[in-house]
Amino acid sequence: MKRILSVVFLLFIGLSTQAQDAKKAKELLDEVSAKVKSYTNIVIDFKYSINNPAERINQESNGNVALEGNLYHLNFMGVTKIFDGKKVYTIVPEDEEITIENFDASDDKAITPNKMLTFFNTGYKFAWDITQNVKGRQIQYIKLIPNSTKDTRKEILVGIDTQTKHIYNVIEVGKNGSKTTLTVNSFKTNQPLSKNHFTFTKSKYPNYYINKLD
Repeated sequence: MKRILSVVFLLFIGLSTQAQDAKKAKELLDEVSAKVKSYTNIVIDFKYSINNPAERINQESNGNVALEGNLYHLNFMGVTKIFDGKKVYTIVPEDEEITIENFDASDDKAITPNKMLTFFNTGYKFAWDITQNVKGRQIQYIKLIPNSTKDTRKEILVGIDTQTKHIYNVIEVGKNGSKTTLTVNSFKTNQPLSKNHFTFTKSKYPNYYINKLD
C-alpha cells in the first residue's frame, strides 16, 4: 500500500509540475504577443535553414520582412510578397511575373508573415523547455505540441530573449525527421517606413506578366 501511495504521490507531483510549467510557458508567450502588438511596425532580418537527412536537403537562405498590423512586405529567396490588407502580391523578378490573389481570412491555420511572431496563440499545448546562453543573451525555449494529429510537425521550439521578450528563433521539427529553423538576425521597431511600403505599384513592373487569381 505504501508503495502504491508513493507512486500516486509522485504522479501527482509530476502532473502538478507540468501544469505549472505550461502556465509559465503561456505567460511568457503572452508577454511576447503583447510586446509585438505594442509596436507601430517591426522590421526583421532573418536566416532560414532547412535540414532533411532523408531527402539529403541542407539549405540556408536570408530574408527580411516588414510588419505593420496585419500588413507585410517580405523579401525571401528572390521573391517579394506584399499584403496590403486585401490582396497578396507575389513578385518574381526572375520570371518577370506577378501573381495577385485575394486574402483568405478563413484560413486561420496558415502561418503567414504577419503571424510569424504570434502564430503560437492557438492550436498548441505548451511546455517549458531549456534555457541557453547565446552571446550573452538568455534564450528561454518554449515547446509547442500541435493539437491536431494531422499536423505534419512533431513539435515547435520558440526561443525567446528573456530580457527583451522578442523571439530569437523558431525551430520546427517534422514527423519525417526534417528540421527548419528561422533565426532573427536583427529586430527593429517603429521604423520610418514610407506610406506606400505595403502598397503594390504596378508601374514599377511595366513588362511583367500579371496573373490574377480569384
